[in-house]
Amino acid sequence: MKRIALITSGGDAPGMNAAIRAVVRTAIGRGMEVLGYQHGYSGILLDEFQPMDSKSVGGIINRGGTILQTARCKEFREKEGRERAVAQLRKNGVEGLVVIGGDGSLTGALVLHEEFGFPVYGVPGSIDNDLNGTDYSIGFDTAVGIAVDAIDRIRDTAYSHDRVFVIEVMGRRNGFIAVEAGLAGGAEAILIPEVPYSLPGICDKLRGAGARGKRSSIIIVAEGAGHAAEISPKVAEMTGFDTRYVVLGHIQRGGSPTAFDRVLGLRLGAFAVERLIAGYTAEMAGLVGGRLVGTPLSQILNAPRRVDPEKLLLAEVMAQ
Repeated sequence: MKRIALITSGGDAPGMNAAIRAVVRTAIGRGMEVLGYQHGYSGILLDEFQPMDSKSVGGIINRGGTILQTARCKEFREKEGRERAVAQLRKNGVEGLVVIGGDGSLTGALVLHEEFGFPVYGVPGSIDNDLNGTDYSIGFDTAVGIAVDAIDRIRDTAYSHDRVFVIEVMGRRNGFIAVEAGLAGGAEAILIPEVPYSLPGICDKLRGAGARGKRSSIIIVAEGAGHAAEISPKVAEMTGFDTRYVVLGHIQRGGSPTAFDRVLGLRLGAFAVERLIAGYTAEMAGLVGGRLVGTPLSQILNAPRRVDPEKLLLAEVMAQ
């Protein structure tokens, strides 16, 4: 293998640049050339690429986002678009493709391999942490840290004004960020899409806590479980407490990655290149129990990852 390509696709995640750095420098160290395509699969279709050398990835490890930029590509969802993508890659002498992204991006990589036999390797880059085959995806640790920092600040205001705050965090269809941030932030309730919840029941608990002298509380809601703007007035009506809401939104995606996400990006990116060189394809690099592993994309994408129920039980105990 003499030349590989690299894309970042889907939602950006802090630590993607560390993974880019690792892919490029590992490949160069093994005597290969690297083409970095901009804007994900769209860049492949449009032939938007740049040859990448060691200097091109210098000074990026601390930067959020992705220097290759990212996009979602409708054309790539059609077979004709994927045919064009493979033709472009082969025209440029590319023999393998590393895809850094979430489930949608890795699904695209798998289809590319299944339809055309093109060698691909996935690196999990998503703040949602919803991919099997790895304990952590790149960006999750940073996103949780940002959410916890916001919760800590909001709690100060909640306490000062005897208020309940409903804080909405990201996560699409899962509650990984909500559970982790809620636990670390001492939330009184955590609402996630995977587990049914009773808002009247939660409000009963808040009123009970209020009767014991507790007048300020934090409710964390994952975006897939409801909207803070709709939940907040219901809580106010049911409890009689002064209730406000905050939607953290995309601030969870931006900013400098944590040390954990930087090292994770480096390890997974380097591992992906080494596996490609060794002849493995249609896998995703992951960190499981502290060890680097490669897991077939078909296995990862066919089994959604589940929130640890023990963490939810712990959150309930801590909220008493």
